Order: sequence, then C-alpha cells, then structure tokens
Amino acid sequence: MTTAQQPAPVPPEPHDQTPQPKSPDQHTVRKQLTSGVFYIAIAKYAGIVISLAVSGVLARLLSPSDFGIVAVATVIITFFSIFSDLGIAPAIIQYKKLTGEELNGIFSFTIWSGLAVSLLFFGSSWLIASYYDSPQLVRICQFLSVNLLFAAMNIVPNALLYKQKRFRFIAMRNLCVQGSVGTIAVIAALSGAGIYALLINPIVSSIVLFIVNLREHPLRIRWTAGLQPLRTIFAFSAYQFSFNVINYFTRNLDKLLIGKYMGMSPLGFYEKSYRLMMLPLQNITNIISPVMHPIFSDFQHDLRKLSESYLKVVRVLAWIGFPLAAVLYFTAPELILLIFGSQWEASVPVFRILALSVGVQVVMSTSGSIFQAAGSTHILFLSGLLSALLNAGGICLGIFGFRSLDAVAWCICISFSVNFVQAYWLMYYRTFRLPWGPFWRKLASPLLLGVLLWSILWGFDRILPARELFFTLIAKGVLSLVIWGGYLQLTGEFNILGRLSALSGKFFKR
Repeated sequence: MTTAQQPAPVPPEPHDQTPQPKSPDQHTVRKQLTSGVFYIAIAKYAGIVISLAVSGVLARLLSPSDFGIVAVATVIITFFSIFSDLGIAPAIIQYKKLTGEELNGIFSFTIWSGLAVSLLFFGSSWLIASYYDSPQLVRICQFLSVNLLFAAMNIVPNALLYKQKRFRFIAMRNLCVQGSVGTIAVIAALSGAGIYALLINPIVSSIVLFIVNLREHPLRIRWTAGLQPLRTIFAFSAYQFSFNVINYFTRNLDKLLIGKYMGMSPLGFYEKSYRLMMLPLQNITNIISPVMHPIFSDFQHDLRKLSESYLKVVRVLAWIGFPLAAVLYFTAPELILLIFGSQWEASVPVFRILALSVGVQVVMSTSGSIFQAAGSTHILFLSGLLSALLNAGGICLGIFGFRSLDAVAWCICISFSVNFVQAYWLMYYRTFRLPWGPFWRKLASPLLLGVLLWSILWGFDRILPARELFFTLIAKGVLSLVIWGGYLQLTGEFNILGRLSALSGKFFKR
C-alpha cells in the first residue's frame, strides 16, 4: 500500500539564488482568484452567447461537409502551433524573475520559429489535401498559415499579461475581439463567402490580439535565434512542450481518423457534437484555469498550501460539473435542434454520450494548471502520456472495431473516466506527496446529486408531453435548477435561502 509522505519542496528557479518569498495568505489568494474569475467569467459567458449566435447562423448557411473540412485544417494547424510554442507561455508565468533582455530574446525566438512553422504548414497544404482527398484544403490551409504566424508572435506578450494578473484587461480584450470578428464572419457568410467565412475568426482574431498585446507590452526583435534565454526556462518548458504534443493527439486523434476513415460528413456531425459538449466545459473551467496558474504559482514552494487551495476549487467545479452532465444528456435534442437546425439531428446521440463525461472533464481540466504551478511538468508529461495511450486505444476501437460514431463517443467517455483517476493519483502521490482521500470526499456529494438529477430527469422525460422544443428545454432547465438548489440547501452545502434573505434585507433597507 502506498503511504503518503511530506510534501517535497520545489527547487528554486535555476537562475534565482535569493531566498524564496513567503507564500501569499489564503485571503489574498481568494481575493485574487475571485477577482480574476469574475472578469474572465464576464467575457466567457458573454462569449457563449456570441459563439452560439454566430455558430447558429453559420450552421444554417454552410453544410456539415464545410465544417468537417475546416475541422481537419484546424486540428492540423493546432499540431503545427505546438512546435512554435514549445511550452514557453506557462514557463514565462512560472519563472518570476526573467529580465527584459531575456524576454526580448524569447520573443524573437517565437517570431522566427513561428515564421518557419507557418511556411512549413503553407508548403504542406498540398500533401494534407491529397491525404484527405479534398482539394479545398489547399487554399484553406494556406490562409490559416497566417493565423499560425501571429499566434506564435503573440505567445510572449500574452503570457506577460497573465503573469501580471491583468485579468480585467484580458477579459475585455477577448470579448471585444470575439464580438467584432464574429459579426464580420456572419456578414461574410451572408454575402456568399461560403466556407471561407469560417476562417475569418481564427485569422483576424490572431492579428488583432497580437497588435493589442504588443501595445501593452512592447518587445524588441533580436536578429538572433534567441536560444540563450531559452536555457533559463528549458527544464520547465521541455516537459510542457512534450505534454502539449501528447495532449494534441489525445484531443484530436478522433477527428483526424474519423475524417480519414468515416468521411467528412460524419466528422461534421461528430465535431459539432464535440464542440457543443466542450462549450459549457470551456466556459466553466476556462474562466478558472487561466487564473489558477498565475496565482497558484506563488505557492510553488509550499505544496501543502497549494493542495488546500486547490481543493476549494475542486469543490466548486464538482457542484457544477456532475449535475450539468445530467442536464446536458437530457436536453441534447433541444440544444442540437434549436441551435443548429434539423439537419444536425444525427449529432444528438453522440452529444448525449459525450455529455456523460462533462463532470470528470470539468474537474480534470484544471489539473494541468496545478502541475504547472507546482513546477511539476515532468509529472504532467507522464500523466499526458498515459492519457494518450488510453484515448488512442479507445478511439481506434470505436472506429475500426465497432465502426460507429456512437462507439467512438462511448470509448472516449470511458477513457476520460480512467484518466481522471490516474491524473489525480499522480498529482497527490507524486507531486503533492499527500493522501488523496480529501479529494475524493469533495466529489462524493456532487456525484450523488448528479445521479439523483439524472434519475429525476429520466422520469420527467418519459411523462413530458411532446411539445415545442423551446418549451421542453425551459421545463427541464427549471426543474434541474430547483433540484440543484434544493439539494444544496437541504444538505447544508450552501445556504441559498439565507443568502437571498440577506440580499433582500439590504435591498429594502436602501
């Protein structure tokens, strides 16, 4: 039986021989985390509305095959971008005392590497189109090489904004860019741009973000490769880069193989289901994860305090994620058909299956920030390697063994659950060197609520009369909120009535 050991101290940054600063207290961390999450949440949740509106319009103007082609190009360009990133962004956040000259050198490296990778991607467009037997991919990939270049150039100035915890500026910047570029994409689609309307968001957004970020953090280009400053952060960034490569395959192998062996239309249905499943996931955890690493990296020399702080985040995410999985499962027809239209009905079964994994994904998606904050990217790499092996096996089994989209979704859902266990075993026993019992206790009651909600919605779905989709969606949503709120109140997890009473008292006093 594995026994817990005392947390091992994280070695100091290689270039930093001064005494380590005292970790911030819990009140400071809570204040920073709350403030950061608040501003990021404003942008993210407003972004949901914008994204759904834009996606809904484009889904009615373009075919599933169009979405499938762009999905393939996006998956491949994501892989190329890893080789210009090299784990640099989180390393800049983690290393607190990089000099201005070192930052200029790293910035120069990202420019030259981004230029080289974007040219390579441009030149590979004919091979990619030939592999997928889709001539349209030639022009699509060539246009997207512009996105690849500016995304690489944006690595350092964007990381500096996060390092300085300028979450309010980041949130407002993202919201403004998303809204304006989304509007341009819709106008282009209505004007007959066709599949090229889907390229406006990634290309224009990357250019605008770079201009805005560089204005906030002016950096100078050096006419050298910039390799010398990279040695300062290499120990951290090398494992982060290796994890990014593995994580890419973990997240995109399904799309690559479905597009090749099942066709572009099935990929379009699958990609739409997967993207819709990821939308609430991204807009829950992506308001927390970007804030976690800059704040929790202050605890990199006090892993026990890091663990205690993280458990509070886990508790909140579990209360959201596990009930949400049940709600998404039973509202799948309404969400798919209302947002995207009847032509996407084949996406409903796949979305339902994938929705079952939302609970574990909501919690697990924050684990990378904790490995980073602890300076434990070597363990992050190991966890990513195990995840890749499990996911690849499951995806291949679904595609080549069962030969159906539903089977692929089930295999992915199962592999996510297994990876959840291994990731947190490694975190607690290899990074924190603490027992993981407190972690599982935080999940018990939210998981029970998820099962309860699933059972009630199953019965409600059987007796609910067949009416307009919008009516059934509202009915299921209201019922879910009542059950969720009632459970929190009755178990004493959160005194909702007390809070409402206090707020009303303050209101009437005014």
